[in-house]
Amino acid sequence: MTTMITQTGIPTFSPPKKSATQTKHRPRTRSGSLLKVEQVGEGSAEQALDQNLYVNINADWVNMKGAWLVHPVLVFCGKIVIDTIPGMNQQISWTLTNLLYLLFSYLVFHWATGIPFQTDLHGGAYDELTLWEQIDGGAQYTPTKKWLITFPIILFLLSTHYTHYDPWLFTMNLIALVALLIPRLPQLHRQRVRFMTQEQYQSGVSTPVEAAFTASGSTTPVDGRTIPITLKESYFE
Repeated sequence: MTTMITQTGIPTFSPPKKSATQTKHRPRTRSGSLLKVEQVGEGSAEQALDQNLYVNINADWVNMKGAWLVHPVLVFCGKIVIDTIPGMNQQISWTLTNLLYLLFSYLVFHWATGIPFQTDLHGGAYDELTLWEQIDGGAQYTPTKKWLITFPIILFLLSTHYTHYDPWLFTMNLIALVALLIPRLPQLHRQRVRFMTQEQYQSGVSTPVEAAFTASGSTTPVDGRTIPITLKESYFE
């Protein structure tokens, strides 16, 4: 603490300075990243208990009897509807059938997250998980998941054959197939790809919000009559 005295004889005292640890800091924001891969879901024992507490009806239907037949039936019905469009040829018809199925499959299995009903029974354990990640409790290489990987490949081969291996249509079908199969890889389980994200981090030297020191306590002279004088310890000896 510094003791100061003015010409009027009234001593003034200034409070001690704030240390660096007492100064409030604001975390700096790093420039946004173009691409970021992060993992979702805690994977803790408590989350596993919430998931196994009740049967997940949202994902359990894929293992029911006749569930595998839903996919070829949808493709067959969609193909018939597309063929009824006037002027439709078989090359465009098979391409649209393949692309629409892949798009529908991607939205159902990899876009929507959580469960649409009975969310309170599982304590929010599935809120960040897609349907694909919920199937069979997240286990890989199960019969159901093998079928869901094999059927799009079969449909792609059929569409490639009936389009007479047209290079442009083949490229479109191949890109759509790869976009669907990549999220189904075990290496990308519970992984999310974020674009144009911003991160905050606490750097070693943050930007201070408040000053690291306080005022001296004396009045700043404006007319030259109040001039603070600093007294040192030698003054009192």
